[in-house]
Amino acid sequence: MTRWIDAHQHFWSLTTPGHEWPTAAEAPIHRDFGPADLIAACDGLPLAGSVLVQSQPTDADTDWMLALAERTPLVRAVVGWVDLADPAAPDRIAALAGNPWLRGLRPMLQSIDDTDWLLRADLAPAIAAMQAAGLRLDALVQPRHLPMLARFVERWPDLPIVIDHAAKPFPAAGTLDPWRDDIAALAGLGVHCKLSGLRTEQGSGQPASDLAPYVAHLVSVFGPRLMWGSDWPVVLLSGDDWRRWHDDALRMARDAGADIDRLFHDAAVDFYALG
Repeated sequence: MTRWIDAHQHFWSLTTPGHEWPTAAEAPIHRDFGPADLIAACDGLPLAGSVLVQSQPTDADTDWMLALAERTPLVRAVVGWVDLADPAAPDRIAALAGNPWLRGLRPMLQSIDDTDWLLRADLAPAIAAMQAAGLRLDALVQPRHLPMLARFVERWPDLPIVIDHAAKPFPAAGTLDPWRDDIAALAGLGVHCKLSGLRTEQGSGQPASDLAPYVAHLVSVFGPRLMWGSDWPVVLLSGDDWRRWHDDALRMARDAGADIDRLFHDAAVDFYALG
């Protein structure tokens, strides 16, 4: 390969109004991160572009990311945030959709106690506005959400959806079930998935190679709809860096028979319309 797309990375500024995370408790990443830091983290690998994903549940963060994308050629798309429960959400979504960098939205479902929150009737106008605007949904979910997400997909079959971080299974404990069947069911419904965020779900000192059964299953069930993301700089919390996670994921994906060009480039280009 000569081109790579990072389908999931973050920038943040601690001074952005409403910034919530990381805090001082996450010392390795408790500072500003921007484009120059990402270029340095790639360690010479020719990155063709990235998808910049929200990290704060605020309108200010989305506006900040879009302004940054306008002056940063490396950023090919932005996944923002909107309060989908706000009655004004459809108008906000329609306005944001006029920005050429916005490709999707990500409600922070993992932080919402109500597992079925996304199925609430009062969210339907916002979801319909997303679909009408041609936006995608990044599903930041945990294994508990997967059966709900299958019902959501059946309700909104024309809304493109990608599962972030493979739904954060429990590799620290080596748990595969019921995640294995639940995520395969979503793959069967045409959903996309990101091979990202798994290192920070492992235990301290656990090697990346322990993720091989998860990677093999994702490659098997999602095939050409699986895309790689660094989850940088959050991945630094695992003790790894951008390049080491890239290399480990590449090795495990090859062992699992993945189409490397699609995994590290084409799948993200197609899903987010980066061309």
